[in-house]
Amino acid sequence: MNKLRYTILLVGLGLAALGQTPEKKADEKPATAQVVPPPVETKGQVVIGGQTINYTTRTGYMVVKDENGKPKANVFFVAYTKDGVTDLSKRPVTYTFNGGPGSASVWLHMGCIGPKRIPMSDKGESLAPPYSYVNNEYSWLDKTDLVFIDPVNTGYSRAAQGESERQFLGYVEDIESVGEFIRLHATKYGRWVSPKFLAGESYGTTRAAGLSGYLQDKYNMYINGVALISSILNFQTALFDKGNDLPFELFLPTYTAMAWYHKKIAPEYQADLQKTLREVEKFVLNDYATVLMKGDLASDAEKNMVTEKLSRFTGLSKEFIKNANNRIEIFRFVKELLRDEGKTAGRLDGRFTGIDYDNAGERYEFDPSLDATISGPYSGTINQYLRQELKYENDLPYLILTGRVQPWNYNNVQNKYLNVSETLRQAMAKNPYLKVWVAAGYYDLATPYFAAEYTLI
Repeated sequence: MNKLRYTILLVGLGLAALGQTPEKKADEKPATAQVVPPPVETKGQVVIGGQTINYTTRTGYMVVKDENGKPKANVFFVAYTKDGVTDLSKRPVTYTFNGGPGSASVWLHMGCIGPKRIPMSDKGESLAPPYSYVNNEYSWLDKTDLVFIDPVNTGYSRAAQGESERQFLGYVEDIESVGEFIRLHATKYGRWVSPKFLAGESYGTTRAAGLSGYLQDKYNMYINGVALISSILNFQTALFDKGNDLPFELFLPTYTAMAWYHKKIAPEYQADLQKTLREVEKFVLNDYATVLMKGDLASDAEKNMVTEKLSRFTGLSKEFIKNANNRIEIFRFVKELLRDEGKTAGRLDGRFTGIDYDNAGERYEFDPSLDATISGPYSGTINQYLRQELKYENDLPYLILTGRVQPWNYNNVQNKYLNVSETLRQAMAKNPYLKVWVAAGYYDLATPYFAAEYTLI
């Protein structure tokens, strides 16, 4: 892929309903029925970089229908539109979502780019409940309107009455339903003339890359840009299967960054993280990949050399690494790295630590960077924010991160790994104005930065 057309930003990132209007009338029907209430509109204000932005928020459902007009799904969304814009051709709109599969858009909505954010400690730790939200001075709303989409079976989004939810729960199914939502939104709110962007996180980057091609091919809707936050486009880079050595190689620089943060690596590598990571990346692309490819054809000297370097780069014992056949699986790593301290390390962000019942297992009991850090604040805050500030009422559970989308259908890639990087490449080839921006975190083990670089470069 052309290096001039995307940027890697290395930052510490690491992630049918009962809708109703604020004043419900007695004859209103729940959102699972054929009649769904229109979105609720409210006014808001945010200060970004000293500039006051007045905006309108639309909160509610978009009914996705088939071509015969039959409702198929009620897709929940929250859209922020800057007030006073008279020429929509000059005002961008960004369609955004998180991943999972099974995640609502709450993480980007309330943690990153929406007009409100959830305050955390200076280290990114959860504050004590009850939780709150504040003005987000880092919101993107000064640059673009924002539409946060919850795919079916996340947030308040559900299949329409009488429809099977399974028709939405898979790679192809998800692309089609979210793509139809975007088409409907652009049509209903006059955004076909606007510069259009997609922003996804984690599996949301998979969705965004898939949509970049789908929207072009299905609707001739050409996108101006795609933001990939914590990117995963090629699943071969992340699935620790026997016979697939890529993850063992591509996760190593992140293992090193985590070991560096917790002061577990060899002293000579502790002074300069950037210099250390460049050395580890070079090792991955040369000696490590070669020895793993050789397998038992590698000499004892080669194997021992790899074991020694892996130990120095990760802080794990040579005995542990040798017993693992020089292949360090992710969940073994987060359990082993801080075992001597009686702690575990996070997967979404390796700087966070947790404590298990005991230290003997191979896997941690929970992800301290999810379950002990962001789940509570984000769940509590979004439920309060939607009702209190956005005046939207719904008695369904707002599904933050759920297993209700499983099993996710990957029938389009039977006996191979899902890889949407080719979809994105083709979209860029057909649309030379399509730009791609990638953000990755050094301590992110869910979507390691070096795996993103491998896929894109």
